[in-house]
Amino acid sequence: MIANAAFGDNPGRWPLPTAQSAEELWLRAVVAGGQGRYASGYADLAYLRRVHRAGRLASLANSTQASFLRQLGRHDEARGWDGRALATAVGDAESTADALIGLAADALGVGRFAASSAALGRVRGLLDGGPPRLAVRLAWVSAELAMATGDGGTAMDHAERAVECADAFGSARHRVKSQVVLAAALCCDGRLDRSRAVADAALDAAQQHGLVPLSWALACLLGEIGSGNHSTAKVVGIRDVSADTVRRRGGMLQDR
Repeated sequence: MIANAAFGDNPGRWPLPTAQSAEELWLRAVVAGGQGRYASGYADLAYLRRVHRAGRLASLANSTQASFLRQLGRHDEARGWDGRALATAVGDAESTADALIGLAADALGVGRFAASSAALGRVRGLLDGGPPRLAVRLAWVSAELAMATGDGGTAMDHAERAVECADAFGSARHRVKSQVVLAAALCCDGRLDRSRAVADAALDAAQQHGLVPLSWALACLLGEIGSGNHSTAKVVGIRDVSADTVRRRGGMLQDR
């Protein structure tokens, strides 16, 4: 049940059962982050780090902590946690790749594009036989880097690959996030009509699944480019309610 909420078709399930293993502690935190339940996620991650000081789960706990901070716009703080994730991976390919992807996203968020590209380059040799979610994450950050450097065409290529990989993976949350990235890439490439359509559909899916941070991100985008399905007042309302919900759940989203 917890694994399905984390990486399956029911990412909005809450409450979740008590974790029966360290792996389930991490999965519970992943679900909490997707729903913007940061206080709950932080608590599970803190306990997991006390139980596991090094190795795969310790590293994944650090990476997930960094991911929460990045979702809230705190890239400088996230970098420290991703650095810990890399140091505690102890040669595990999955968690090493997660840490490097996180470091690439952290560097991108503060304008260090060369460092971001270098970190992504290190990831590609670690993906063979790894969890499918890593290919999705790599495509997300690759698309975001291309957008940040003004290369809309390359951003589109990476975003479309993310959509394909997410569809094959089967995680509803990854599908919605990939549509967020695709909508942003389309906007970067000047294809506003298609961007609007993708973002509108993704917003509906994000709200259906209770993915509050993604609802906020999509409402921010649609607030800029306009929605084909919703009034400006409704989009602004979704944005503000999402931000308020995150605050009540232990986080603070920074305006874009």
